Amino acid sequence: MSTTFSSTLEWAKTDLARYPQIVVPPPGPLSSDYHRRCTRYFKGLSGQVKLFPVAFESGAACTLVDVDGNKYIDFSSGIYVTTLGHCHPKISEAVARYAGQLMNAHDFTTPIKTRLVEKLAEVLPGDLSGFQFYDAGTAAVEAGMRVLRAASGRNEMISCYYDFHGKTYGAVSLAQIRSPVYGRVRAPGSHLVPRPDTYRPDWTKEDGTIDTERYIAFYDQYIDRATVGDVAGFVLEPIQGWGGSIMPPDDFFPKLRAYCDKKGILLMADEVLTGWGRTGKWLCLEHWGVVPDVVSIGKGFGNGFPVTCVAVREPHKESFEKISASSSYGGNPMACAAALASTEVIQEENLLDYCLALGGHCTKILNAMKERHPIIGDVRCKGALMGIELVKDRQTKEPFTEAGEFVYQHAFRNGLAWIPAGHILRMSPPIVMDFDTAAKGLEIIEEAIGAAEKALI
Repeated sequence: MSTTFSSTLEWAKTDLARYPQIVVPPPGPLSSDYHRRCTRYFKGLSGQVKLFPVAFESGAACTLVDVDGNKYIDFSSGIYVTTLGHCHPKISEAVARYAGQLMNAHDFTTPIKTRLVEKLAEVLPGDLSGFQFYDAGTAAVEAGMRVLRAASGRNEMISCYYDFHGKTYGAVSLAQIRSPVYGRVRAPGSHLVPRPDTYRPDWTKEDGTIDTERYIAFYDQYIDRATVGDVAGFVLEPIQGWGGSIMPPDDFFPKLRAYCDKKGILLMADEVLTGWGRTGKWLCLEHWGVVPDVVSIGKGFGNGFPVTCVAVREPHKESFEKISASSSYGGNPMACAAALASTEVIQEENLLDYCLALGGHCTKILNAMKERHPIIGDVRCKGALMGIELVKDRQTKEPFTEAGEFVYQHAFRNGLAWIPAGHILRMSPPIVMDFDTAAKGLEIIEEAIGAAEKALI
């Protein structure tokens, strides 16, 4: 661990003599039994559970333990959720206090809600100063879309291929997810455009680098010719999470912000995955000096407690009054306590700066891994959000999906709990993870990549 931060993060340091530790080849007999009993009734499992059906029993900081006693390093944060590690004492205490004091007061004012909104106005960039709370990321995204329509008086939405915004009808309509399980039609007025991918660009300059101006020109032409001239907002993830930690070029968001201002289109950032410290900033867009008109915040916002937020800039915040913004569980005292405690922990433990340092450390390791393994086509990292793209050939960039599945399962068997994504390996360790544990997790992944090369090439 970096000496600069060691005193504040000592509580989260992993004992690498004890973690990871596999005592029974996972999934073990108890995991298998629990999984069988549970799935007799519980349906609709996620892909990672189907690939590796272990039953977890406990977690502490950056580690997990399953029912068979196997100990894992957590490289997923509960799919980007426990950003500050499992069971942070301050956050757990705050939730427990309100569980015994006041669990729900609908939309009435409470002291803890007041303190939370004041804190949000303090830490968020620019004039983001209007807030409403929800219990799921997709609910926040849907509410943000309603704000866009109310603030603009228009209806159509522009979004990007393979972004992920949730699983309700409106949120799914913002993404190109080619699966019938999400529905075969999109909501009327939903339009999809390409987003810049520095590894797989649609347009390049003469020198081979990505041409962001061509993307902006395409958006302009598309909006002029393919919409009915009723565009309320441009909605996108700052970094594409579900699609494989796809990073934009540094000049993209400033250009998109300027374009939206020129056209009178509101810009909404879905920061459910990327916000609240995940990339080393409160909002990921701060890396590029951009303030969105509307932003959805979630996942790490309550460090595992189901609480999300829509934040709106000063000129548009009264639009909340037009959309019936409140919800049954949004802003309940336990949720507000979790979100406030998480925010205070990030400040008190200097975790934004630490996350940036952790990202720099991991970037060096990832770049070195790429040099050693021909099936690694690309690596990317911003803070504690990472991706490794596996390809059959670096020249053709053909995805190596079989290797992705192999690496995921191999690393899991060796004590790394994390997230599959086809041929792209996604990593999102807690931002409190010490440098040595992060290096150990990446070491397990590299060993699995080497095994995949031997088995599949």
